[in-house]
Amino acid sequence: MLTAKESDRSTPSGIRVVGLTKWYGAVPALRGADIDVPSGTCLALYGPNGAGKSTLIGILSTLVRPTEGTAEIAGFDVRREGTEVRRRLGVISHHPWVYDRLSVRDNLCFFAKLYGIENASDRIDSLLRDVELDRWIDQDAGTLSRGMRQRLTIARALLHDPPVLLLDEPFTGLDRHSAKVFAGRLSALRAQGRTILLVTHHLEEGWTLADKAAVLVRGRIAHSADVTPDGMDHFAATFDRLLEGNGS
Repeated sequence: MLTAKESDRSTPSGIRVVGLTKWYGAVPALRGADIDVPSGTCLALYGPNGAGKSTLIGILSTLVRPTEGTAEIAGFDVRREGTEVRRRLGVISHHPWVYDRLSVRDNLCFFAKLYGIENASDRIDSLLRDVELDRWIDQDAGTLSRGMRQRLTIARALLHDPPVLLLDEPFTGLDRHSAKVFAGRLSALRAQGRTILLVTHHLEEGWTLADKAAVLVRGRIAHSADVTPDGMDHFAATFDRLLEGNGS
């Protein structure tokens, strides 16, 4: 795991995107997107299908190379410093990233070795208690329910204690209780100073957790607003107008 000194590069932004553009052949997925998520805050990002959200997550997680523009995680450039970015990043997708033929414990042991975490047993036990999988620690991941596999993915993403989290529809497959537990965990992580980008289709879900909300439409940020107790209805109305104008 990173020390506080290693995770801090004297930058005010946990996530910084400037003029980010991505073309797939003749099709633009991102068209000069600008995003700034200060360290220790959470941005909820909304948008219609095809807006470029998955491409953005792919670029920030170093899986997709941008055509133009820059993107940084904790001050490290995703193109030039991919290894340092991945050390500081936890990613939770709507697709569980686990190995079906390994047990719950062995999945986390495998990723602990990848991250160079020594003496990881206590860390693994603590995370599995947090996501309520400690009773299934020796069970093969492939035999778990969809929601339980997603909870294992959450534990995997937090294993190396990353300062920045990318969450792409992370509540998919979670039942009401599991979603409540996970939301509480996210709130605690934000309070501890984590930077979070939460991509979601569910307005209330993101609004409850975030400090700021933004709408991505046709590869650009079309609207952003601070999250306030009485601001969700106005944001929702603006979101709807943007979708109507986009033909969604």
